[in-house]
Amino acid sequence: MTSGNATLVTGGARSGKSRFAEQLCVRSGLDRIYLATGAPFDDEMKARIDAHQAQRGVGWTTIEEGLDLAGAVMRAAGPDCVVLVDCLTLWLNNLMMAECDLAAETARLTDAIRGLNGPCVLVSNEVGLGIVPENRLARTFRDAQGRLNQDIASVCAQVVFVAAGQPLLMKSRQEPEITL
Repeated sequence: MTSGNATLVTGGARSGKSRFAEQLCVRSGLDRIYLATGAPFDDEMKARIDAHQAQRGVGWTTIEEGLDLAGAVMRAAGPDCVVLVDCLTLWLNNLMMAECDLAAETARLTDAIRGLNGPCVLVSNEVGLGIVPENRLARTFRDAQGRLNQDIASVCAQVVFVAAGQPLLMKSRQEPEITL
């Protein structure tokens, strides 16, 4: 079962996926909640977070949650607001570093998405489009990210792939049909 309220926006690094997701939320006309999963663990990450905040501008309520994303989404979602989760890739990193059960946390998130009572846009990276990583940890992460994206896409009504700032609708709210 999919959630008619959820959209997954995916793409490569610096593809424009966050900007596209933000614009999608702004166009909704609803109150906007930014659910941030990244933490400023070094100067570069702090600069990235600052850049994202500046890009978004005003009009957003920010909630920071690095691990309990399912709970945060359920608490934030509502019919009068749109929740933007940015991003699932950093959330996955947080889970792996905390040695959480990835399958269980993914199942919690997919259940939360199915039960949403308001719109939600989730941003995630496609990290498996390039070369095979040289080390085991990087390959493990790539594989886990691929599985996470598949699981989230399966419960979202829409999936949009962004490359070079251009969106490509991969899964629409209506199921394709065969006509003769």
